[in-house]
Amino acid sequence: MTITAPSAAEPRAPALPPARGDLSAAVAARLRGRPGTLPGPGAVAAADPYGEDVQLALHLGYELHYRGFAGVPDSAEWDPDLLALRALLERRFEEALREACPGPRTPDEVFDGLLIERPDGAGLSRHLLRHGTLEQLREYAVLRSVQQLRESDPHAWVLPRLRGRAKAGMATILYDEFGAGREERVHARLYADLMRALRLDPSPGHYLPAVGAPALACANVMSLFGLHRARRGALVGHFAVLEITSPPAASRHAAALRRCGAGEDAARFYDEHVEADAVHEQLVRREVVGGLLAEEPGLAADVAFGARATVLLEDALATSVSDAWRSGSTALRAPVEEEK
Repeated sequence: MTITAPSAAEPRAPALPPARGDLSAAVAARLRGRPGTLPGPGAVAAADPYGEDVQLALHLGYELHYRGFAGVPDSAEWDPDLLALRALLERRFEEALREACPGPRTPDEVFDGLLIERPDGAGLSRHLLRHGTLEQLREYAVLRSVQQLRESDPHAWVLPRLRGRAKAGMATILYDEFGAGREERVHARLYADLMRALRLDPSPGHYLPAVGAPALACANVMSLFGLHRARRGALVGHFAVLEITSPPAASRHAAALRRCGAGEDAARFYDEHVEADAVHEQLVRREVVGGLLAEEPGLAADVAFGARATVLLEDALATSVSDAWRSGSTALRAPVEEEK
């Protein structure tokens, strides 16, 4: 399967992707208006919570709250049967995450650990800086496109659920994420510019068929936390991890893009994160996390869980990509054509 560019006449909403198992096939069929009974608890319990089928089925359900899909009516967002299946999938995913992140740890213990650079030089940004090829940078851009082309949209769900310092701090950071009043500075727009510079199609969801479960899981966990008020602490923990770890990794990505001759339009997205997130790191810990826990100290464990789950999924993605590149293979599920 080769991913090609859509025609200019096609709608902006992405097309439904091919299914990856019975669960995602059932969701896609329902979205296409086909009759039939959706899978129940037994089918979900038997599925791999990190696998392609579960993660694509979750993505299909979550995307209804964002741009939706071409040919799918807006009313599908509140289809009670789809919501019931999504709840089963969410429970399966979250239970797996909690099992993999056991034991009490404070938010500060998690965040302080993120500030220590790994001595072995592990991580995709280090590989891309030292040895990455332009093709690998393109693959990485495709993998992240599901998340970055709607950067901070899932985090915005938490604003009405915060108060005081936490709300003010979060709104301040999101104001920057959404361009500080300038459309051309919106981070999702900068990522689209990066993709164009790499001769990739920036249409949201265009490369979804090429993106595997590890990258989908990194994006899905944001919606899992963001769409539920009860998980507001976990979403704040997730957001804090991204802001704390972003500047050094972004600096390496920008340098890698310049080394490979991708140009300034490609590097600008990461340059923005080096500058902005260095400030956001302090703001998110002091005002957002600190303000939330001053108001609701009982959410400390949830903040720590959200942070640890984020690290777990990001490490899993890095491992899957590194393993593919080390073996001389692609990190994508399908090749992508270079745009003219």
